Amino acid sequence: MITDFKSLMSFAVGIVNSLTILMGAIALFVFFKGLVSFIAKAGDTKSHAEGKSLMIWGIVALFVMVSVFGILRFFYSDLGFNNARSFGVPIFKHIK
Repeated sequence: MITDFKSLMSFAVGIVNSLTILMGAIALFVFFKGLVSFIAKAGDTKSHAEGKSLMIWGIVALFVMVSVFGILRFFYSDLGFNNARSFGVPIFKHIK
């Protein structure tokens, strides 16, 4: 429930954090798709160049997602939201 500015910002940062992780996973998928295309179709110059391009854009996207994650982490700790909600990569606990 959003009752004040702190909870609103915590909610917004949580959504952006989740989207950043999702976009990072998509960028990693694009990189590996380009890698497979680069290796599998090494004889075809057009497919080879497309695979190389996908790998480059995948790496650029990963860099951007990691940068966004770091900037969010910096702002989250700098603005004093440390006790509102834990921020970071989700950790799945073992169910007992």
